[in-house]
Amino acid sequence: MRSVALSLLLLSTLALAGCQSKAETVKKLLDQYNAEYPAYAKECLDETSGSARMLTGEKLTAEQMATLDAKKRERDARCKPEADRLAQIQREILAAQQ
Repeated sequence: MRSVALSLLLLSTLALAGCQSKAETVKKLLDQYNAEYPAYAKECLDETSGSARMLTGEKLTAEQMATLDAKKRERDARCKPEADRLAQIQREILAAQQ
């Protein structure tokens, strides 16, 4: 009986240690994500280039549209590595939470 109780105590201790480790991993990943996201959002998600004019109904010329498209493609290419990195951190957070 004593060995069964000791075994259960050992298993529960290991399970608890695993949960704490998991929680620490999730916290570390969340801290990393929260530290990196604001700079990414400022640099890559700021949409003030012309979308506001389009929403107000202002007509843009073909040249203006081409300029906006070129800027968007350049920004997307520049920001893709960071977007991929943040997406990977999100996947790691989800995996660590399970």
